[in-house]
Amino acid sequence: MPYSADLRITGDEAADRVLGESPFALLAGMMLDQQYPMEHAFRGPAKVLDRLGTLDPAAVASADPEQFAALCATPPAVHRFPGSMAARLQELARRVVEEYDGDASRIWTDAGSGRELLRRMVALPGFGKQKAQIFVALLAKQCGVRPEGWEAVCGDYAQPGHRSVADVVDEESLQRVRDFKKQKKAAAGSGSRPLTQGMAE
Repeated sequence: MPYSADLRITGDEAADRVLGESPFALLAGMMLDQQYPMEHAFRGPAKVLDRLGTLDPAAVASADPEQFAALCATPPAVHRFPGSMAARLQELARRVVEEYDGDASRIWTDAGSGRELLRRMVALPGFGKQKAQIFVALLAKQCGVRPEGWEAVCGDYAQPGHRSVADVVDEESLQRVRDFKKQKKAAAGSGSRPLTQGMAE
């Protein structure tokens, strides 16, 4: 079954369409969501597609590293730290090629349980446990990917609310997630008990 999702994450229709048509784009967008505004991170794959001409993981993996880094740094840059993220994107693409035959969707379609899916996600470059939990929640809430036990491995991110990108479906929900992150950061800065797990850093 071909990958297809109707996503409204970035505030840019073309960038959202890329996320909905390419499983590697969605994976890469999540990876880029680090020390950078969420909607800009998820616009990154569309920029790569526009400049490289493809988001095929094999093509990304085999691109000349210096040229690919320059492509990612061209304004508007793919990320706040385009050099390091370009290298990480290529490593992510290599892993998809080597372990999933170049089809990023196999990471979740071949997973037999939520626990296995989380394990696969954590094993990828740029994905710690928290980011992996958010991505599993995103797949479940917006892409219909719900392996057995997904709620348990996602923790709070499986719950209704506006905690992460998994809950972003329009500009209003994006703002509510932003507000939640600010409250979380403020609580952490003041030494208060955290509201709940926050966005991946």
